[in-house]
Amino acid sequence: MKKSVVAVGVIVALGAIWTGASWFTGKQLEGRLAEMVAQANSEIKRSAPEAGVELSYQNYQRGVFTSHMELVVKPVAGTENPWLKPGQSVVLDEVVSHGPFPLAQLKKFNLIPSMASVKTVLVNNDVTKPLFDIAKNTSPFEVQTRISYAGDTSSDIALKPLNYENGNEKVAFSGGNFTLDADRDGKTYSLSGEAQSGLVDAVNEFDQKVQLTFNNLKADGNSRMTSFDERIGDQKISLEKVAIAVEGKEMAVLEGMDLDGKSDVSKDGKSINTQLDYTLKSLKVQNQDLGTGKLSLKIGNIDGAAWHQFSQKYSQESQALLTDAALKQNPEVYQQQAMAVLFNNLPILLKGEPVITVAPLSWKNSKGETSFNLSLFLKDPATATGEAQTLAQEVDRSVKSLDSKLAIPVDMATEFMTQIAKLEGYGEEDAGKLASQQVKGLAAMGQMFRITTLENNTIGASLQYANGQVTLNGQKMPLEEFVGMFGMPTLGAPEPAEPAAPVAPPAPVAPQQ
Repeated sequence: MKKSVVAVGVIVALGAIWTGASWFTGKQLEGRLAEMVAQANSEIKRSAPEAGVELSYQNYQRGVFTSHMELVVKPVAGTENPWLKPGQSVVLDEVVSHGPFPLAQLKKFNLIPSMASVKTVLVNNDVTKPLFDIAKNTSPFEVQTRISYAGDTSSDIALKPLNYENGNEKVAFSGGNFTLDADRDGKTYSLSGEAQSGLVDAVNEFDQKVQLTFNNLKADGNSRMTSFDERIGDQKISLEKVAIAVEGKEMAVLEGMDLDGKSDVSKDGKSINTQLDYTLKSLKVQNQDLGTGKLSLKIGNIDGAAWHQFSQKYSQESQALLTDAALKQNPEVYQQQAMAVLFNNLPILLKGEPVITVAPLSWKNSKGETSFNLSLFLKDPATATGEAQTLAQEVDRSVKSLDSKLAIPVDMATEFMTQIAKLEGYGEEDAGKLASQQVKGLAAMGQMFRITTLENNTIGASLQYANGQVTLNGQKMPLEEFVGMFGMPTLGAPEPAEPAAPVAPPAPVAPQQ
């Protein structure tokens, strides 16, 4: 009897402790909500000010074991938003299971103590209704987030399968699963996951049925904040296949696409080094094999403080363009202004004297491989003194040196142009003859203008530059002479003289009688 009483007492005590702990952690989480929302808004404003949205929460109802609230995404007051009109919002429904052992985590047999577990789904309203239509009146995604007592979060994101048809329009998606981990302050996060397949059927402007499909999308990346308030990290994206068909006929197939990007801070913590590697294992257009390609691009010595200054200034000026009512009515002028903003701010990035390397950019088929390599060392133009009097002096303000090489095997180029000719409707024999003529003509023209050489059945070109001197295919010349080869005016060159007025021919002399 006494043992039974003791057992019941222990169970009651444990229940009281669990209830009290759940109530306490629920109250603790409630106290942190404002901080978490403010942190999220700060990150949106810093990294994507052009989004023009902010977060808030409403209808918070705290219980002993679970709480409920709604997270609201709405336009920032006084700004125009391309996605949301004034008064519109996207609402996320949040069900919070309190720690130390959230019920939602216990259902998964996860016994790691945590502050809370949050289930997030999308709310159906006038903004999100099209998504619910595609997802057959259910939330198109569900997120399960575990919040540790340290404030770190781990989210399992489940994208639901979609299947929607309306006339000639169709959207089908296999669904996908992703995991997002972030620290308490949002300074580091990682994202990984995959989606098996997707399909979109639509009608283009020519009233043709177009179909786009993809298979096996995978993503894996991480990001962390630097001391100069900019993000670096590693990102890897791969896609097994993308196919485009028009009127049921396969037009293009891209297979084996891999994008691998890396960025890191130098040992002294002052500059960023980045690298981008891209590969495409196969490109077929209308069943014609055009080959494979790859690109390896490196940019080093990007000054961290300058990058932050560039990011801030570019974002502010781009945001100003987005809110300019006059520019919205003229897309062509807007594009011109946007490009001007970019190029006007690019000199800021030259502060650290970055180095750009392409090694290589290449395209390969069954007959050979074309490759292009580039090494460009830049200068900070702000350190230059005096006014540039010549083109070489102007270039030397920003360029320390350049070295580039191009190699195009004739057989490879002929094979590539043969495939292009066959796409244009030529037969196999005629396509080969036409391609051979085109490549030979290109090689002859390049030699005639001294731009390329032809050695060992390879069209080649090499270009080096430093201190106002150009070396083109081994031939040295001043920069002005090189530019003059293309009929371009140079800085400091004398203006062409005005043509003299034509002299009237002498009046005919009457013959002597």
